[in-house]
Amino acid sequence: MDNLVLAGLFVLLATSIGSVIAVIFKRLPEWGLDFSMAFSGGVMLVAAFTSLILPSIHMGHIGNTLLGIVVGFLVIYLIERFTPHEEYVLKINKSNIEKEKLKGVFLIVSAIIIHNIPEGMAVGVSMANDVDKGWATAVAIGIQDIPEGLAVSLPLIMLTDRLWIPVFIGILSGFSEFVFTILGGFTFSVLSFMLPFGLAFAGGAMIYVTVKEVFPQVYRNKHESIVTFGFLIGLLLMLYLDTTLG
Repeated sequence: MDNLVLAGLFVLLATSIGSVIAVIFKRLPEWGLDFSMAFSGGVMLVAAFTSLILPSIHMGHIGNTLLGIVVGFLVIYLIERFTPHEEYVLKINKSNIEKEKLKGVFLIVSAIIIHNIPEGMAVGVSMANDVDKGWATAVAIGIQDIPEGLAVSLPLIMLTDRLWIPVFIGILSGFSEFVFTILGGFTFSVLSFMLPFGLAFAGGAMIYVTVKEVFPQVYRNKHESIVTFGFLIGLLLMLYLDTTLG
């Protein structure tokens, strides 16, 4: 349990550091967000398989793994489906330019918070399965949480000309990851017979977010080479950490 709490605090701290860095820099290169999101996608895609789905297959029946992946997809789909999207933001009494900025910020923040759910679950369930693999997952996800914290807070700072409310929102997004780390780890430690399903569930949720949210968003802009190398770096880092720490 101590390792689980420490891992949850680690990913919370990493996101918080990114939010505080936003106060220092206050500006982000146009390609910076795309690079960081692609990097996150590489980490998440590898972690979904090496830390979650493959251990699930080795521990249990392939049917449990397939069911877990499908349920993970469906849960995140339903969360995304019934979460208010940008059309609600556009009702705010702002100029058209400000509305467009708010729309972009809303999409970024909501996407990051939604994919904090499977990230937290991945750390917690991995920790319940194997402490070393859990720490490999926590370190990799914590590293990519720093640019995520930056991506949440920085646009809000630039748009609102305020500092600490955007930082608080960034930290809050990290806290959601902490909550799901504890929830996922505790649930599947107590219900150990469901651990293969839980691993596959977290893996399926991460794959859904990577394919549905991260890649379409980053490849929509003009930085394809930077995005592709960002993905490659994240992929290689997660493979390295999973091999050396796991």
